[in-house]
Amino acid sequence: MTASTQLRHIERRLTSQPSQDGDGVKIKRIHDFGGGLDPFLMLDELGSDRPDDYIGGFPPHPHRGMQTLTYVLHGGLTHEDHLGHSSTIRAGDAQWMHTGRGIIHSEMPLTDSHGLHGFQLWINLAAKDKLSPATYRDVRGVEMPHLHAAGAELIALGGRWQIPEGDAVNGPLDALAGNAAIGHLRLEAGGEMTLAASDDTLAVYVFEGELEIAGERLGAGELGRLGDGQTLALTSAGGGQALLLAGTPHREPIAHYGPFVMNDMREIEQALSDYRNGTFTSG
Repeated sequence: MTASTQLRHIERRLTSQPSQDGDGVKIKRIHDFGGGLDPFLMLDELGSDRPDDYIGGFPPHPHRGMQTLTYVLHGGLTHEDHLGHSSTIRAGDAQWMHTGRGIIHSEMPLTDSHGLHGFQLWINLAAKDKLSPATYRDVRGVEMPHLHAAGAELIALGGRWQIPEGDAVNGPLDALAGNAAIGHLRLEAGGEMTLAASDDTLAVYVFEGELEIAGERLGAGELGRLGDGQTLALTSAGGGQALLLAGTPHREPIAHYGPFVMNDMREIEQALSDYRNGTFTSG
């Protein structure tokens, strides 16, 4: 196999779409509940300097059957849940929630001089873990290791990231479903970074500027699902930032309704029944 055939290339493109959630929070959303990004399900980008776009936040609501990862670049979010967790993350921090059998939580936004800018990623749980106990964890920005290359920096939130035959780092979030790895990439104008990338699922979401992958451009608001290969080469003529998502597919059926992600509709109906009758978080 030649070096060129080992490079990951853009196999599929998805463009974020305007949407809203919670109490009227305006977001940009990419989702695929058909397994095309397995183990990832949905990525929301929250970004505005207008408080009316997000100040209502996300009042108490339930989840079952997946994990969420929230990462903040500007502003902050305060989390509270039925388990008694109460904490706030600010610029550079992340919070991870394993919903398992069920969790009821709220997320209320904070602002800074740049407003609010952050992301929430949904990661599917394997069938065997969907009714496991719910857990929660905050991770501070100072806990996240960095990789450096020519005009480039990668912040590792979770999983392992490595420059071929070079430096490697492990992000502090080590219990992500689907062996997921999450990274925040910054490229200066003319910057470049090459990463070992053998995971079955690999995706790049550009949220600022533009990136080039194997000669193809991704612009802000675009997610590229990458094809097979062993190496990911990223460059940028004018500079850009992106989230990198890597993981192992569960290859299981997916049933989705609102905040619930299970394997079939019978399990969705059970989640709805449990929530209505007050047994949602027990067991």
